[in-house]
Amino acid sequence: MSIRTKMTLLFLSIVTILLLAFCITIYFLSEIHRQNEYKTRLRQEALTAATVLFNKEEVSPDLLQLLARNQMTALNKEEIVILNNRNKVIYQSGFENIDIEESIIIAIKTETELFWHQDEIEKYGMVFTNKNQNYIVITSAVDKYGLEKQKNLALLLSFGGILVLILSAIGGWFFAGGLLRPMQQMIKKIDNINASRLNLRLSHINNKDELTQLALRFNEMLDRLQNAFNVQRSFVSHASHELRSPLTAITGQIQVSLLANDNADELRLMAKSVLEDVNQLNSLTNNLLDLTSIHAENTDITVTLVNIVELLWHVRSEILKKHSNYEILIALDDLDEHLPEIYANEPLIYTALINLVENGVKFSPEHTVYIKLTLSENQVIITFQNKTNDISGLKLDSIFEPFYRGSNSKNTKGHGVGLPLTMRIIELHKGKLIVRILSQELIVFELKLAKNNL
Repeated sequence: MSIRTKMTLLFLSIVTILLLAFCITIYFLSEIHRQNEYKTRLRQEALTAATVLFNKEEVSPDLLQLLARNQMTALNKEEIVILNNRNKVIYQSGFENIDIEESIIIAIKTETELFWHQDEIEKYGMVFTNKNQNYIVITSAVDKYGLEKQKNLALLLSFGGILVLILSAIGGWFFAGGLLRPMQQMIKKIDNINASRLNLRLSHINNKDELTQLALRFNEMLDRLQNAFNVQRSFVSHASHELRSPLTAITGQIQVSLLANDNADELRLMAKSVLEDVNQLNSLTNNLLDLTSIHAENTDITVTLVNIVELLWHVRSEILKKHSNYEILIALDDLDEHLPEIYANEPLIYTALINLVENGVKFSPEHTVYIKLTLSENQVIITFQNKTNDISGLKLDSIFEPFYRGSNSKNTKGHGVGLPLTMRIIELHKGKLIVRILSQELIVFELKLAKNNL
């Protein structure tokens, strides 16, 4: 069942309930008014008959019957009965003999007046006192005109109600269609959106209704998807290029070595060059795999208590083993007796620190990086400062994008994967990594990690 049909049925159900309650209320209020009005007329007829019968100037019952039947205000099928205190009929007008139950007489005497129904006949009884004697006057008649009006009112309400329901159903159908028309337009536009047309967006009116909010949220989701697709395309394109270069170099060197003479020194030199390219390819592949796995949503990591100072010294030692000409200076600023510890995933933090240190020494003309560790109340702050060449064209907003390489990296080996991987690791640990240019030749990376961040 479509939403339009559901809305129409719901609207029609509400209107039906309200209309039914309204019609029933009107009908019963009208019926109560009719009964009260007719009760008043019956009472007036009873008083008139009793007053005339017990007037000082005696009127014979036959004359009173004649007057009662022929007066202008006589009711339809009117019957009047007067009983004395011994419950005997002393006067009766009409053409039918009325049998009055004993319980009715007792009820009239108890309540002094009583109004009741017998089929379509409505009856009224009262106690009339004359010369210290109580008489019972009972009047009955059929409210022909009142009942006819009630029947006409019931028909009018029934047909009117049915007509209103039909109009409500038609109106509700078009009303629901008007409300759902923007949603139908959204569906048509959504059907046109695919992987090659992610630039399409849903149109919306500048108001605050739910459909506008839905369109805005959907457009925001499309923006995120488009960015993800663009990043993926860029990643695949750059990765293919970065992988192709060392593979091409390795292939060429192997082909040259096959054509070379049996000169051991040349073969050894060729093998060393191939080994460097293989190591570079291996490093790139590992970084790409790490970057891809860490970029997965809701990445779960296992944390332990990590001594950040010991980890920094370990990073320094590992880098110096590979590059003895590098210089890594670490300054510890006013540390407590206990070395700073954080809850983190040690392998990931190790990867982030080694990327930052290698980035500093690699781009420094002197291959020197200055590391300073300071503590605040809730954070561990580590700064990596180094000199560099030609950073006038460096875009700080793009430095953490995959495969981005600045103007200062022309003569430096690398693939532009280390810093994006580092940023993702820091984000997983709810930390911050900020880059600043202090001068034309000085750049600083500032890493902030919470002591109890996870």
